[in-house]
Amino acid sequence: MAQPERNERQRLRPAPLLFEPAEAAADPEHFFDLESMDDPKELLARATELTHAFRAATDRAVEFQAVAAAQLADPRRFDRLTAADIAERAEWTEDYAKKMIEFGRSLLNAPRP
Repeated sequence: MAQPERNERQRLRPAPLLFEPAEAAADPEHFFDLESMDDPKELLARATELTHAFRAATDRAVEFQAVAAAQLADPRRFDRLTAADIAERAEWTEDYAKKMIEFGRSLLNAPRP
């Protein structure tokens, strides 16, 4: 699982992830058209772009998970969830859910640029 920490990579704007057409995605050998590239320099460059994009997307998704966990655990909510409930929904351990709730609270309370 990703660590619930902010880092500088999140500010980078990597290559956009483009959704593949359904027929291309259905082909198990097809992956963002990388298999059709013959030039290894081009292949390395595009695969590296995708790697950075997936990492940035993962980091951003973890932030959204943390914010959602913090909101769901907010004691002001009449329907708030416990850390155990959140852990079950997100398929986390309860300890990890507690850390994510704390991380989410720090994100919600952070000054906005």
